[in-house]
Amino acid sequence: MTLNTKTIFDTLAEGSAIDWNRLLTEILVAFDCSTGSIHTLDKDSQLLHVKAYQGIPELLLPKMTIIPIGKGMAGVAAERKRPVQICNLQTDESGVARPSAKETKVEGSIAVPLMLNGRLHGTLGIAKPVPYEFTAEEEETLMEIGDWSLD
Repeated sequence: MTLNTKTIFDTLAEGSAIDWNRLLTEILVAFDCSTGSIHTLDKDSQLLHVKAYQGIPELLLPKMTIIPIGKGMAGVAAERKRPVQICNLQTDESGVARPSAKETKVEGSIAVPLMLNGRLHGTLGIAKPVPYEFTAEEEETLMEIGDWSLD
């Protein structure tokens, strides 16, 4: 798979405040995903707060608006400061994803930390409606998006 990420990096290079919803839409299109979210870290509370989301069922919104570090895929990616992925969320028994995550009806999913200068600033999570394992190239590109979006 050759990623077309030009529009993502063009959006980030505009120099104005980030439009998190637009950025998420560009990422979902580039990675052929149906669902995603971006959370930023509140430095005082050390909790992840949602900035943008797409394709999340309404009943899950209260559970994903604020996420503690270490809870769910986003929280674990934040805690480990590295990508966390599940090939099929519907059949996963690793315990990384919260049980309610199955309500999304997605399968292949990944959460990456948004890092800048070695410090955690948030997380990005995307998912496909089919089983899927994200490649090393895709993981690396998602991590680069974090660098750009925070610079």
